[in-house]
Amino acid sequence: MDALHECYDPEIPVNIVDLGLIYGVDIDNEQGSVQITMTLTAMGCPMAGEVMSEVQMRVEEVEDVKSCKVDITFDPPWSPDRMTEDAKWELGMV
Repeated sequence: MDALHECYDPEIPVNIVDLGLIYGVDIDNEQGSVQITMTLTAMGCPMAGEVMSEVQMRVEEVEDVKSCKVDITFDPPWSPDRMTEDAKWELGMV
């Protein structure tokens, strides 16, 4: 999760964890693999590939992680309700 806190939405100055974009993290310690299920703030986001690549790169930099697969889902759709209070505060929503 620390690695994911270093990934930011290119259009919003808040990390993807606090934005509520991470839906699941499955770790296979034996294989050294991680599967991330996440969403984006909007369907058709032109930066989707960049966000996915950054997530994969950051997670694969974690010690003992050999591979990371990132899946995008829009079910359930993202909404600002998924954001942490810190993210809402940073964006002036509180």
